[in-house]
Amino acid sequence: MADSDSQRALATNRRARYDYFIKETFEAGMVLLGSEIKSAREGRINIAEGYVYIKDGEAWLENANIAQYGPAGVHGQHDPVRPRKLLLKKKQLKYLDEQIHRDGLTVVPLKVYIKNRVAKLLIGLA
Repeated sequence: MADSDSQRALATNRRARYDYFIKETFEAGMVLLGSEIKSAREGRINIAEGYVYIKDGEAWLENANIAQYGPAGVHGQHDPVRPRKLLLKKKQLKYLDEQIHRDGLTVVPLKVYIKNRVAKLLIGLA
């Protein structure tokens, strides 16, 4: 893999920067199934209607659409709009939870990209 591909954007949410004032950004890892990462690497992902929420000390991405991977067949498919767990540090999770509940802010997905062969999600506190 070339150095220029070390951080390749798969999907961007340009509307989020127009609709919201982004106060802070965080980088989160995404827990994906095999067919999801293959489909995402093909660019078949849409995060425009997605949002992030905190539940039981974990961050979740909701309403992000990752299309089904065609060559996987009918048995190896995933639900295209299932909630996906996000990987953040405890300190970041606590900070985001406080900002959401105390100040009424929201967390929106900004960009999905591959960084060092791992799927990452850039989220913004708005």
